[in-house]
Amino acid sequence: MTTVTPASGLLLPGLIGREPGLETYWVRPGGVTGVYLAGGDRLDVVDRQGRQTGELTVLGAGDPLGVTADAPASVLQELARTHRRGGATGPDTTDTLAVGQVLDELAAHGVDPAEAMAVRLFGTWSTAGDRVGFTAAGRALVLVAAPVQVMSVEDLVTPNPGSDLVLEVRRSTPRARGERPLPPPLADPVLDLRVDAATACAYEVPEGHFIQVIDVEGGQCSDFLAFDARRLQDGVERGLDSTVTRTRMGAGVPQPGLFSAFLDQDAHPLVRVVQDTVGRHDAFLLACTAAYYESLGYFGHVNCTDNFNARLGPYGIAPRPAGWAALNIFYNTQFDANTIVFDEPWSRPGDFVLLRAERDLVCASSACPDDVDPANAWVPTDVHVRVYPPERKFAVAMGHRVTPDGPTVMTRQTAFHDRTTAVGARHVEYRGFWLPSFFTGHGAEVEYHAVRERVGVMDLSPLRKWEVLGPDAEALLQWVCTRNIRKLPVGGVVYSAVCTDTGGMLDDCTVFRLTSNTFRFVGGDPYDGDWLREQARRRGLDRVWVNESTDQLPNLAVQGPASRELLSPLIWTPPTQPALESLGWFRFTVGRLGGREGPPLMVSRTGYSGELGYELWMAPTAAGQVWDAVWEAGQPHGLAPVGLDALDMLRIEAGLVFAGYEFTDQTDPFEAGVGFTVPLKTKAEDFLGREALQTRKAHPQRTLVGLELEGNEPAVHGDCVHVDRAQVGVVTSATRSPVLARNIALCRIAVQHAEPGTAVEIGKLDGHRKRIPARVVPFPFYDPDKSRVKS
Repeated sequence: MTTVTPASGLLLPGLIGREPGLETYWVRPGGVTGVYLAGGDRLDVVDRQGRQTGELTVLGAGDPLGVTADAPASVLQELARTHRRGGATGPDTTDTLAVGQVLDELAAHGVDPAEAMAVRLFGTWSTAGDRVGFTAAGRALVLVAAPVQVMSVEDLVTPNPGSDLVLEVRRSTPRARGERPLPPPLADPVLDLRVDAATACAYEVPEGHFIQVIDVEGGQCSDFLAFDARRLQDGVERGLDSTVTRTRMGAGVPQPGLFSAFLDQDAHPLVRVVQDTVGRHDAFLLACTAAYYESLGYFGHVNCTDNFNARLGPYGIAPRPAGWAALNIFYNTQFDANTIVFDEPWSRPGDFVLLRAERDLVCASSACPDDVDPANAWVPTDVHVRVYPPERKFAVAMGHRVTPDGPTVMTRQTAFHDRTTAVGARHVEYRGFWLPSFFTGHGAEVEYHAVRERVGVMDLSPLRKWEVLGPDAEALLQWVCTRNIRKLPVGGVVYSAVCTDTGGMLDDCTVFRLTSNTFRFVGGDPYDGDWLREQARRRGLDRVWVNESTDQLPNLAVQGPASRELLSPLIWTPPTQPALESLGWFRFTVGRLGGREGPPLMVSRTGYSGELGYELWMAPTAAGQVWDAVWEAGQPHGLAPVGLDALDMLRIEAGLVFAGYEFTDQTDPFEAGVGFTVPLKTKAEDFLGREALQTRKAHPQRTLVGLELEGNEPAVHGDCVHVDRAQVGVVTSATRSPVLARNIALCRIAVQHAEPGTAVEIGKLDGHRKRIPARVVPFPFYDPDKSRVKS
């Protein structure tokens, strides 16, 4: 989306675009997006990451775009085949049209989908940000697809994962308010209801049905009420209750996942959150009232409370002039220092929340009329409600945006999700994926001991991977990474910090050198790829491509003293690659599972447990086969599945840092305990943040230390650390160490108090009423010389 700088100087990348007539759409890898154009409309197709082919098919009278289709429309042809055999990719294949609508449009224009043709755009030569533009001479439907091929794990020279294309449409006549098209239905709705601006509607929803509340124009709030319909028939009013919900769910606003229910006064669930594309709402503040507007001098202002009272009366629900405690969808309110503050909503056009009715319900939804503050971005607009039948199943998911103006990406399952579910995984949302927190029948302590004493297997697919290739690839990584990438040999892996120009850590990463000009960058932050491309642009490095391969490379970690013994019989390597038995620490090899005919995979001697271990990287199509082979071979070794809870215990004992805890972009590598990643003396070349890091190293203020706590009460992330009255540090991570049989913590502390043996106190409550004695100790707590991981 174009960033507009108004006369006031405000930057609005995360709010609704202010450029009149500009609309932005995204084409997912392997998907197709359809947009309607009128005469004079301008369409720009942008290859955001580079090396992504596009296919443009034009449907309209004459030649409205002045192009000639000269290549097969491979994505449309495949879409027709999968749809016919009942395996359609789903309604979210297009941003503006559902799958069936695309096929219907092709048929209406006399185009056989199996023989559809397209104009080929871009290719393996295109660079990040390349664009091609078209101006429509008349009305047309333009279908833009992003074809992808499965990336081969064995292709170390030119790996090419698929990526997004961006469509920028500039209307010759901007749409009037209310003309913005709705997103396609998630299924065939049984109720399609428009809630006009400044009004409310009541409706009934049977148990098991799904309720989708959609923000039509963006930045519009909607209050939601629900009542148990059967209890209403008995004369008993039971609606959403804030106290019961927050107490039982342990959260101010329930979210998709394990703790997703909104309860009534009897602790009965009424609705459950299934999908949420925004992720920022309020819960149970009062719907706006006449008294609120009167206090501001707006007498007689229409309000949600009066609107609800009028609509709910026919159902026997008594009016509440003082206000309804509602589920406030899309509101942007925060509690700060015991004060409620609010600002414009985060929701964009088409954003929605999907709820599941847990009982027969009477519901009410409003389009809030507030036009005197930022609650509705100052301009109230419409809300739309759709209800879907219970036969349609929806994946539990939340929306994430890597950048404020980026597309919404819903929480997704990894390639191992079915396998981990089958062995008892309890999944939590982790950086855009559902990942096991622990496994029933095992538990964090059992999983921990499996890794320390035998072997464990864990899904680490949410790690973000990028293929960095081209003549300028090494120069880019040498600039962005603190480690000396030029010294990294082919087949080697290096752990590095990635810093800003102020020396703050943006992320940590591992870099794999596949060939002289091909690297694989593995980090934790989804923003890393955008950062790499931006740095390439600023440095004038125009012969480097950064393409995300996260979804093309699911990965398992097999960790523990028996990991080599488990994997050796499973991994076949050709003579040109190192055998697994001889693979050195921070090295990788490329082989096959089970023999020369098995699926290819890459094996690196890396991990996050402090034990001997390996990571396996493979194509998604091979993930199930690899898991099954590891699981079967691991049973004689006492293999256990490992979730995030156990992994946290392992990595804290091993002194391994975690983003958002040991480091942020306000923390340099020395303060984060990874100063060894900054070789200021041996890396002569300049790199991003070098000057700031030299200053920070020469004048340190804080450093990372270990703490051992007295007694059995644990610390938690964020606890203050004191010497006498003064706070001298903060706990970054803490756990109960099974191997040490005591509570331990990592702490960022003032250098004046970092000497081992220094007595400190960890503050609980407010830091003064209750403290836990502790002392500074060296870390890693476990295997400090890393003899086990290097064995």
